[in-house]
Amino acid sequence: MFRQVISAVVIFVALTMITGFVYPLVMTGLSQVVFPDLANGSIIVRDGVPIGSSIIGQNFTSPVYFHSRPSAAGKDGYDGASSSGSNLGPTNQKLMDTVKDNVQKVREENGLSAGEAVPADLALASGSGLDPHITPDAAFVQVERVARERALSPDVVRKLVEKHVEGRQWGIFGEPRVNVLELNLALDALK
Repeated sequence: MFRQVISAVVIFVALTMITGFVYPLVMTGLSQVVFPDLANGSIIVRDGVPIGSSIIGQNFTSPVYFHSRPSAAGKDGYDGASSSGSNLGPTNQKLMDTVKDNVQKVREENGLSAGEAVPADLALASGSGLDPHITPDAAFVQVERVARERALSPDVVRKLVEKHVEGRQWGIFGEPRVNVLELNLALDALK
C-alpha cells in the first residue's frame, strides 16, 4: 500500500509540473515567438502611448467618430472584466426597450428616416460585449454624420471606410467587417 501512495504522489507532482508549469511556459514562449502582437493583446501605440487594442471594442460617443456596436459587458459597457452578453431572451421587455432605444438613437445621430433600415449590429450588443468590429453597412450608415462633423467630403469618408473593410478570414470564415478603432485612427490621420 505504501508503494501505491508513493506512486500516486510522484504522478501527481509530475503531472502538476508538466501541466501547471512546463506546458504554460512553453506555450507562452512559443506564442511570443510566433504571434508576438496577438500574445501581447494587439495593443495599438501612437507616439509611444498605448491607445487601445485592435481586438477589444471601445466605446466611441463623439459625433466625429464612427461608433461601435452597443455593449452589455459591465455596468457602462466595454468592461473587459465583465465580458458577456446581456443573457436576456428575445421576449424580455428590457431587451426590447434597449433595442428600440438603440435604433432610435442611431436614427437621430445619423439622420435616418423611420423607413430606413438600421443595421442590427448598431442595435444589438455582441455576445462578448467587446466586439471591435462593425459590419460595412453599419459603417456606411455613419458616413454622412462623420463627414459633416469633420467638415469632410462624404466621398472621402466613404472611401476610407471601403479601404478599412476586412474580408472573410482566409476567404471563407466570418463576414466582412470594419475595425472601429483602426477606422477612427485613420480618420484622425486625415488632418
